[in-house]
Amino acid sequence: MNLTENSWKKKADSFILRLDSYSPVLEIGENYKFFYQFYIPTECMKGVFMKDKLFTRDFSLVVIGQIISLFGNSILRFALPLYLLNETGSASLFGIVTACSFIPMILLSPAGGIVADRINKRNIMVILDYATSALILLFTAALGHVSLVMLLVITLMILYGIQGAYQPAVQASLPALLTPDRLLSGNAVINQVNALANLIGPVAGGALYGFYGIRPILYVSIICFIFSATMELFIHIPFKKPKKGTSVFAVVKQDLSESFRFIRTEQPVIGKGILIVCAFNLFLSALLIVGLPVIITQFLHMSSQLYGYAQGALALGGLLGGILTGVFAKRLNIQGVHVLLLLSGASLLPIGLVLNLDVPPMAAYIVITLCSFFMMACSTMFTVQMLSFVQALTPHHLIGKVISCIMALSMCSQPLGQAVYGVLFDVLKSQSYFAVYGACLICCLISWESRKIFRTIPLAEPAAE
Repeated sequence: MNLTENSWKKKADSFILRLDSYSPVLEIGENYKFFYQFYIPTECMKGVFMKDKLFTRDFSLVVIGQIISLFGNSILRFALPLYLLNETGSASLFGIVTACSFIPMILLSPAGGIVADRINKRNIMVILDYATSALILLFTAALGHVSLVMLLVITLMILYGIQGAYQPAVQASLPALLTPDRLLSGNAVINQVNALANLIGPVAGGALYGFYGIRPILYVSIICFIFSATMELFIHIPFKKPKKGTSVFAVVKQDLSESFRFIRTEQPVIGKGILIVCAFNLFLSALLIVGLPVIITQFLHMSSQLYGYAQGALALGGLLGGILTGVFAKRLNIQGVHVLLLLSGASLLPIGLVLNLDVPPMAAYIVITLCSFFMMACSTMFTVQMLSFVQALTPHHLIGKVISCIMALSMCSQPLGQAVYGVLFDVLKSQSYFAVYGACLICCLISWESRKIFRTIPLAEPAAE
């Protein structure tokens, strides 16, 4: 039935009056209130009467493709660095190689955002998934015939570079596939998918690697990327082709300049948030990436399967964080996210204690795993809220570029942290708890100071088109 704007308004007002006795704030309008300071009942009611749903055909295909692709990526990111650590036994080399692998991701994230705003996002996903399958096929053929360290450095750099260009396309596609009131829930779903793939990937990777070695993992990942790319061919993402006439380099320069100007001058609060995340990636994320495999496999002498379970616990925490964000989306407030950062930093304290007090290896492993789980849950809740906040503030034509720039800037400190922690764990060895204590103290101080920034953030207004 076709309804005029006036009839929509009458139905909306009538609907509000009928619910008024049950709730002081209309539930469906809560996201609008959270992001925009106000909501228009007319627009909200359209979603109710038209049965606007989250899992449309295209969004569902994006989600399924993400599950398969991220699973393949997850088992690779688990197995390849662990293979290097087991073969060389050097934490320093492990830290340096993983640090190098992150650099292309940082450099290509802005490029991925620029491309995502100017090329059909579906095509980006398809091409990059097929390219990844070809990369791992070449790695499999070269394994055992060339230097392992050099082969892993090149492969991981390309793999992370592809991931850096891939993720902005996925994030930038959400506003085109979802209505504004579904955006927070949609982001929560994508984060849950990421966490689910990262949960299954390390567990399956640990089992495969422990029993059969590296090659079965390579074969499984190739199949995943081919299957995901083929499925993504059937996704339809609304796309308006930009006008031609400008050179690629001029476009890149203009788009980066526009993105940085938006972050620096129009929404400086985003820039401050980036600095906070950058500091956490330097001290916390880098510690987890380098520290967990070194502590569990080298210091506690646990198997690759148990290390896989610990990585799975990290992902399970991320999955829980995504679920909690989706469930409590209407109660969460950007002004209180500093508490989540504080809890994440404080989770390092028990890890330092079990390493310091010579706790039995299995007991230490359990404590480390539980703390990692809790830490990741808090971090994911923070990430989803910040991402949704940025998406709500950013005009649609800038979303891909701005998100990719944010990803690149927030990760720029992480390679340095990974390289430093690799050397620290080699130098400190049995006294590595000093590094954990130091990271805990610094993260807690940063979290406490960040409250001054987040508490002053006004509820966002709608982004301009």
